[in-house]
Amino acid sequence: MSNLKTSEDIIDSPSRRFAISSILLGFLGLVAAFSLSVEKIHLLQNKDAVLSCDLNPFISCGTVMQKAQASLFGFPNSFVGLMAFTAPIFIGFAILAGARFKIWFWRLYLVGISMGLIFVLWLFTQSTFVIHVLCPYCIVAWLAMIPLFWRTFLWSAAEGVIDVPLKTVGFFVRAADNAWMFTLGTEFLAAITIIVAFWDTWYLLFR
Repeated sequence: MSNLKTSEDIIDSPSRRFAISSILLGFLGLVAAFSLSVEKIHLLQNKDAVLSCDLNPFISCGTVMQKAQASLFGFPNSFVGLMAFTAPIFIGFAILAGARFKIWFWRLYLVGISMGLIFVLWLFTQSTFVIHVLCPYCIVAWLAMIPLFWRTFLWSAAEGVIDVPLKTVGFFVRAADNAWMFTLGTEFLAAITIIVAFWDTWYLLFR
């Protein structure tokens, strides 16, 4: 048994807090994507340019941008961010304006958010373990994407947007009210992973 609704049902919109956080996080991600795009243009104009986010050999947007992983679809990944991060901003303002959407809309949005998280996780592993260089603006985009996913996923599970076992609904309702805990846990694990992966190079930052 589940609490699944039909795709044509119109569901009550999330809370005002959900809307405001979507706007702020979307804006944060958009700023990061825009900054990366500007820096990419500078790099194309001058391949030897020192970018504002080039802090040292291990924290450098420029180094990461010149890798194949930075243009997965044949163009800079930041262009994807410019398009993707407008979605939570639009939805946040729509909720504040009183809009209500059908279930299928929220499912599509969740799919998009989930794909965004998968993309971020892939970029995280590539940057940390393969390229072994961190991109500051990329990290800002990651920090925006993680809470966007948890807020959307947990709310969707609690409200019947996605099919979950009936006995777990209570858990998801409580979890949706404390999405920040899941965000904090995920970002803590990411931070620990970075610390361990770069353990042998941290001392170089203080030389």
